[in-house]
Amino acid sequence: MSIYDFEVKDGEGNMVSLSEFKDKVLLIVNSATKCGFTPQYTELNEIYAEFKDEGFEILDFPCNQFGNQAPGSTEEITEVCRNKWLVPYQIFDKIDVNGENADPLFEYIKNEQPFTDIKGKGATALKLMLKAKDRHYKDNNDIKWNFTKFLVGREGNVVRRFEPTESLDDVRKAIADLI
Repeated sequence: MSIYDFEVKDGEGNMVSLSEFKDKVLLIVNSATKCGFTPQYTELNEIYAEFKDEGFEILDFPCNQFGNQAPGSTEEITEVCRNKWLVPYQIFDKIDVNGENADPLFEYIKNEQPFTDIKGKGATALKLMLKAKDRHYKDNNDIKWNFTKFLVGREGNVVRRFEPTESLDDVRKAIADLI
């Protein structure tokens, strides 16, 4: 099984087979437009511009499960992403990434790259916040917050998970290694 076996809804509600992205390096992101990590869009845009002509795509999935920081419809979120953050890559339908309504793609990628730890700038603050909400947060593979990223190789295998606090320079280097 690979990510190519999944279908997701695009921003207009149409089903899209991820096999359309076969042979590309992908970065799958759960995003939010009103989060402290939302400024990552700027650097994600730069990463996209750097690698898009070499077979790289970012797949952005808005999610409102973390602090209600992705309010509004998919259309409204897309408008904010395009107009305020100048996001050039595909924004998919708003989804859940955890719980009983979690999108099957996210269930799969979480199992392929389990949660290990939160590291990087701001990790201590995020850990404290998560521990206050759930002292057992470390004991499952759930997405912990907005802007968790999964790197997928050209064969459709999930090769790495980046927590929101990890450096986007590390993400960039990992992408470069796969390109």
